[in-house]
Amino acid sequence: MKKTNTPGRDDKNPHRINREIRVPEVRLVGENIEGGVYPTRKALEIAEELELDLVEISPNATPPVCKVIDYKKFLYEQKKRDKEMKAKATKVVIKEIRFGPQTDDHDYEFKKKHGEKFLKEGSKVKAYVFFKGRSIIYKDQGEILLLRLATDLEDYGKVEQMPKLEGKRMTMFLAPLPKKK
Repeated sequence: MKKTNTPGRDDKNPHRINREIRVPEVRLVGENIEGGVYPTRKALEIAEELELDLVEISPNATPPVCKVIDYKKFLYEQKKRDKEMKAKATKVVIKEIRFGPQTDDHDYEFKKKHGEKFLKEGSKVKAYVFFKGRSIIYKDQGEILLLRLATDLEDYGKVEQMPKLEGKRMTMFLAPLPKKK
C-alpha cells in the first residue's frame, strides 16, 4: 500500500483532478465558463462537456477553487514557467586570490590583474593572506596588503567584508560594482 501525505492525491500529481475531488461543492473558474459555486457533480459535468479536466487549484479555500482546463497543458506551462524562473536566478561565483604576508610587487600586480578580471566578469573575489608558521607576526602587513588591493580595485568592485583574521587566514571579500545600463 502506497503512503501519501494528502488523502486522494498521488505523489506524482500535485493537484486533485476530476473524480479525486471529494468535496460537496466547489467554486468554479476558467475560460468560457460562468464562475460561481457549483455542486462537484455539476462542475464535473461541465468539464466533461468541454472535454477538459476539473482541477483543484486552491484546496484550502472555502469552498475549494477548481478550474476547468487541459491538465497536461497546465502542467507543461507550469514546468516551463519554473524553468524560466530558475534560469533568471543569478548564480554567485566566488573566485579566490591567495597572498603571502610578504608578497612582492610583481606577484601583487599579477594577482591584482586577476582580481580585476574576475570583478569585470561579475564574480565575487575572496582575497586572503595565508600565514605559515611564525609569519603570523606579520598580520599587520597582511592587512595593509588586502587594503591596498581594495583601493586598487575600487573602480571594479566594492569591499563586502573588511579584512578579518580567522585562524591563520586574513580574508576580505570584494563584490563587483553593478553594471551601468
